[in-house]
Amino acid sequence: MPDPEAQAPVFPAPRTDVLQPPPAYAEMRKCPVMRVRYPYAQEPWLLTRYADVRSALADPRLSSDSRNPDLPRLHPFPPGPSNVSFAHMDDPDHGRLRKTLTSEFTYRRVQAMRPAIETVVDELLDSLAGQGGPVDLVPAFALPVPSLIMCTLMGVPAADQQFFQQRTHTVAGAADPAEVGQAYAELYAYMDELTTAKERDPQDDLLSRVAQKYVLTGQITHEEFVGVARILLIAGHETTASMIALGVVTLLRHPDQLAAIRAEPELISTAVDELLRFHSITLNGVVRVAEEDLEIGGHPVAKGDGIAFSLLAADHDETVFPDAARFDARRANAGQHLAFGHGVHQCLGRSLAKLELEIALSAIFRRFPDLRLAVDFDDLPFRPDDRFIYGLYALPVTWGSATTPSGTEETK
Repeated sequence: MPDPEAQAPVFPAPRTDVLQPPPAYAEMRKCPVMRVRYPYAQEPWLLTRYADVRSALADPRLSSDSRNPDLPRLHPFPPGPSNVSFAHMDDPDHGRLRKTLTSEFTYRRVQAMRPAIETVVDELLDSLAGQGGPVDLVPAFALPVPSLIMCTLMGVPAADQQFFQQRTHTVAGAADPAEVGQAYAELYAYMDELTTAKERDPQDDLLSRVAQKYVLTGQITHEEFVGVARILLIAGHETTASMIALGVVTLLRHPDQLAAIRAEPELISTAVDELLRFHSITLNGVVRVAEEDLEIGGHPVAKGDGIAFSLLAADHDETVFPDAARFDARRANAGQHLAFGHGVHQCLGRSLAKLELEIALSAIFRRFPDLRLAVDFDDLPFRPDDRFIYGLYALPVTWGSATTPSGTEETK
């Protein structure tokens, strides 16, 4: 077993396969808690085992407050007003702000959005079919699907959707901390204006409902409303977009699994859970600080110590997911993944994200039966692991023929 107090290895560790976790994570799982070295001199404890990660994510003795100077940071931009949201707060503030959105993302309410999501997906695929390949699927499909849906849900003008796609893409994938910080600030400034407009002239959309129920009644401040709106947009946009692109690549690289889904369309729900487990794309944003002395996995952690979580390592823990390196669309316990987190901070929009993925992936392979990469797999530009969200910068694809949304072959 590795020594938890030995010289800390650099985190994140390098990959040798773009569709697999870094090999070092398997060795790290032999040690329940170990120090790792962040780029800016911090050495938090890293959790990699499924049981430890799941338990610690639900531990109220661990703080998520981004204003805490001891919180591990992979990037150095400070937690100013434009960077703070309820996702990085502790109770009671976290619960008070999160409840403003809980009724908007119930299972029933999300399922009622299915026709609207299907319409967005079909219209984008119509555009692709008319354009013909090759095409970069990231800006042409993966990004617009969640962007159009979330912007419509929130009441964002259609003319501003490109602005959000560009800024959230920067937040998730840019290398320059100054560039990321600037994108955050621009999103905050826009959301400040948009939420002010919703307070003054409510419409039939999510932000207007929050404004009427919580802001105008004094239950949350305008500044808190801005933070709620900003995290909703970012969390509901870039992560799903990245998973759509990764899902397409993964299924193309596993034609036997794609064939199984085509033969049994009802497998798509399990397959999406398996994709979420397989990639666990939130790489570096899940961190905590110990608010008291405690033990994790039998190892002492002192008050004030930073803690980092590798959801990717946990979701490849062989004690929970046998043969974890294999993508299996029929994996019986795929739904136990931690890609959406766990505990009070579990992703609020997980049902919407899953539904978008199921609809988008089913539709694109039904519409383009011979969809394939337009470049060699080794030439695909994957993001490095020191970004917040894993994914692809571009995904060139092509096809020979397309079907109509109903499944019949289109004529040219």
